[in-house]
Amino acid sequence: MNADLRELLEGARRAARAASEAILEIYRSPFEVRAKADASPVTEADERAEAIIVAALATLAPEIPVVAEEMAARGEGMTAERFWLVDPLDGTREFVARNGEFTTNIGLIEGDRPILGVVHLPVTNVTYAGAGPGTATRQDQDAAPVGIAARRIPATGAVVAHSRSHGNDKKLAEYLATLRAPQSRVAGSAAKFCFVAEGSADLYPRFGPTMEWDTAAGHAVVEAAGGSVTCLDGSPFRYAKPGFRNPEFLAKGRD
Repeated sequence: MNADLRELLEGARRAARAASEAILEIYRSPFEVRAKADASPVTEADERAEAIIVAALATLAPEIPVVAEEMAARGEGMTAERFWLVDPLDGTREFVARNGEFTTNIGLIEGDRPILGVVHLPVTNVTYAGAGPGTATRQDQDAAPVGIAARRIPATGAVVAHSRSHGNDKKLAEYLATLRAPQSRVAGSAAKFCFVAEGSADLYPRFGPTMEWDTAAGHAVVEAAGGSVTCLDGSPFRYAKPGFRNPEFLAKGRD
């Protein structure tokens, strides 16, 4: 990892952890849930966390523009050769349900590929990060980050992570039927990418809709851990698409 990426990675890590403090303050008190234009929920936690991250990234690297979920929901957005993709609170439904399964995601795109990612789990205070092959780490609370790696996918008993709130039961059942004795692991948010990156899950098929800010950070962490993220047909999974909408995809460990 070069010095530039190392500085950006550490700055993104600090921004995600700072945002999580605001998220948890609201999480632990009564809060209002509003509906966006697409009927998805939004809370003060989404908005406060985004403001913290956007300000921190602007200070860290003022030359790199930011595309963040709530900005995009208001019709704002941009692309450039290098830009940040931010989901300040991925898994708002899990936040509202108070089950702890939500994350803060910060990814850096260069061209159409994610080159850096930070995924922070506020409730457990665990941070996953990576910026290139062999750099994936897990940081538990304030301990030093520890290297992680995706594991080789077993022929039998592969662990399949899938969505709690955005699943497609029919497509998931069809996919599971192609595997030998698979095990399921249900979770919300980008944490599923992190399970693949650390080797506690092997596969994460996504059949429901996602946006680029949902996936960029986790995608970068999986690749840094030696895994991969592709479209379901095996073609490359790209970013900087018009409208930032993703196709279905598969994140997986080592072949």
